[in-house]
Amino acid sequence: MAPRLPPLKALPDFEAAARHLSFTKAALELNVTHGAVSRQVKALEEALGVKLFRRLNRALRLTDEGQAYAGTVRELLERLKEASERLRAREEKGGLTVSTTYSFTNKWLMPRLVRFRALRPEIDVRLQANDQLVDFARDNVDLAIRYGRGRYAGLMVERLITDDYVPVCSPALRRGPHPLSKPADLKHHTLLHEEDALRQDNLGEATAIGWREWLKAAGVEGVDSSRGPIFSHSSMVLQAAINGEGVAIGRTALIAEDLATGRLVKPFELELKVPLAYYIVCPPKALERPKVCAFRDWLLAEAGQGRVD
Repeated sequence: MAPRLPPLKALPDFEAAARHLSFTKAALELNVTHGAVSRQVKALEEALGVKLFRRLNRALRLTDEGQAYAGTVRELLERLKEASERLRAREEKGGLTVSTTYSFTNKWLMPRLVRFRALRPEIDVRLQANDQLVDFARDNVDLAIRYGRGRYAGLMVERLITDDYVPVCSPALRRGPHPLSKPADLKHHTLLHEEDALRQDNLGEATAIGWREWLKAAGVEGVDSSRGPIFSHSSMVLQAAINGEGVAIGRTALIAEDLATGRLVKPFELELKVPLAYYIVCPPKALERPKVCAFRDWLLAEAGQGRVD
């Protein structure tokens, strides 16, 4: 039969009383009553079967057994405190697992992540590129960034970036035998498609905007909106456009850097505004953890620098 442990909740009361040689001073330190400390010490003595204090008229003295026991308890409490502080420090720093989509990782997050590392070098961000919804408990994920309408029941949801859609292409396509100058010129060019633009969610709504919607909004007729290659991720579509393989419908959140560097251009100005956005998603209690809160605040700051609502 394993030996019984003493009442652990009584140990801090005993250690404080032994250090101060006063129940009153121990009570003040622990923010409890004199009587509470006295009861805890008495319970500890009864569990051990020995007297730990000699209670005099106006003084409190440790017995020999109490003196020896106090040193051991003090050492154990100190070790427990140090271990707890190490765990807290590891939680506040250390690894932070972020799940987001493949294209958002490549086109938006990765180019900016160096700034977060410079700001918080003690936090190691682990990226998981996955287009599937995440199970935070099962997948050991701290925070996710997802694209859609923000319908994530039971989770903290915060809009990060509003997305609009606009055609983009290589600058080379604005020259040549069929230069792109007006939407009707698209009939001479290959249309590049994102797979999600051809897919519907469980409510029957498109999960992205494609050529059919844009051509209709632009009033363009005589262009087959279904022709052209299909890619599984937005970043693949954009890379094909950069390579000069055709014209893509780009999300404003994902094309900003390529536009700034001149790898892509907007041949037309018509942008479709849609009720789709990138959202920060996490369990409600996750933001009580400093490293999760730090990353979330940084994301919002980065998004705010170029947000168009």
